[in-house]
Amino acid sequence: MRLVVQLPALNEEATLQEVLTRIPRQIHGVDEVLTLVVDDGSTDATSAIATAAGARVVRHENPRGVGAAFRSGISAAGEMGADIVVTIDADGQFNPEDIPKLIQPILDGEADFVTASRFIDKALTPEMPSVKRWGNDFMARWISSMVKKRFYDVSCGFRAYSRNAFLRLILIGDFTYTHEVFLSLAFAQVPIREVPIVVRGVREHGESRVAGSIFRYGRRTASIILKTYRDYKPLHFFTQMAAWCMLVSTGFFGFLMVHKIRTGGFFPHKWSGFAGGAFAGAALTIFLVGIVAEMLDRMRVAQEESVFQARKLHLELQDMKDQLARQQENQTVAPPPPAERPETLQRL
Repeated sequence: MRLVVQLPALNEEATLQEVLTRIPRQIHGVDEVLTLVVDDGSTDATSAIATAAGARVVRHENPRGVGAAFRSGISAAGEMGADIVVTIDADGQFNPEDIPKLIQPILDGEADFVTASRFIDKALTPEMPSVKRWGNDFMARWISSMVKKRFYDVSCGFRAYSRNAFLRLILIGDFTYTHEVFLSLAFAQVPIREVPIVVRGVREHGESRVAGSIFRYGRRTASIILKTYRDYKPLHFFTQMAAWCMLVSTGFFGFLMVHKIRTGGFFPHKWSGFAGGAFAGAALTIFLVGIVAEMLDRMRVAQEESVFQARKLHLELQDMKDQLARQQENQTVAPPPPAERPETLQRL
């Protein structure tokens, strides 16, 4: 059982070494713990510190975003033969000593995706600005309504993924990944578990590059969530849009009918009928787009399953190759016995 602890980092030289040092190397149920740092274009000594600490480093020449760093890390973790991947921030906000607690549901076979939860236990709720607390709660309720199951923290970056979970991820967002991952795995029916963990609510050094501006964070995160929901639930997504258009259309037609009953004619509000017809046509068009998108979604599901099976087979073959190499290294080959000389040569 190989655990890869993945840390996305951008100019985290002040805290990275301490976080790497505190990562447990002996965990019950885990045979090997490896560390992986994804340097997303740092201009300080982040890469050098990670290398000196024995971590594998994947470096982006320029900052590409937390989502892009996560994708690079997951790809590298697969190459390292990971059975479980843990993502933890390099800023010291999370306690590395909680990693065994986080991965336990995976080791017990109870979940494939485990996220640390700052809010499921109110006694452990960290101190943070009220606007950020409200934003986290709003995102949790929004995503819970989409996946039809209540979750309390969908934004935390301290998470654990089994191989069955991280091999299924096909992500597109560069800005962040937390909500897109949650929706993708929930729609794929992957077992999810929240584990209450104490988290520091405010960074000790620097500012968060994701939630530094609450308005920018909300806008860009909402865009990723809507795109993900559109791709995984297209018929429902477009049907809702069509329903709103039809509701507006009904309003215009209703207004025109009331005017007709009161005055006996349509003048001067014929425009209301044209507007109602336009919105009704838009509703029908959007609904038809949803039907086509639902057909394409079936193809997407089949393709993602094929990608998952191909990735899984690749890692299984890699595991077999590594195991065979270890067996060959451990085998001691006895030297062959000396060849017996012919009897005639012995007499000579």
